[in-house]
Amino acid sequence: MHKDTVKGTAKEATGSIKQAAGKVTGNERLEAEGAAEKVAGKIQKGVGDLKDAARDALKK
Repeated sequence: MHKDTVKGTAKEATGSIKQAAGKVTGNERLEAEGAAEKVAGKIQKGVGDLKDAARDALKK
């Protein structure tokens, strides 16, 4: 597992928590920050997955 995959997953989870907290408290800014962080985490996780796939393909 590539470090980008792990960091992306963590960022995605943090974004989900921020987004939920923003919804509960009515803080639209926190909710928007959470949504943005969640998307950034998904992208970073995807990059890590691609790096893993490339590394595995090169090993064969």
